[in-house]
Amino acid sequence: MQITKISIFTKNTSTREIPVTQAELDDWASGTLIQDAMPTLSADDREFLMTGVTPEEWGEIFPDILEGWK
Repeated sequence: MQITKISIFTKNTSTREIPVTQAELDDWASGTLIQDAMPTLSADDREFLMTGVTPEEWGEIFPDILEGWK
């Protein structure tokens, strides 16, 4: 599903193809924790759904933090 979000950090609008169903989105909107509603999604996809921040933005905003995780 094509999902378009606005980044909470940069206010940039991005669209990503996220392998999610409407039922999963509805479960999350109803209060189910995102990791329980969409257990097959990557952490990057879940973060994008919650905040609109792309993996590329995380790398630009917090390069030192992400570098330490590699």
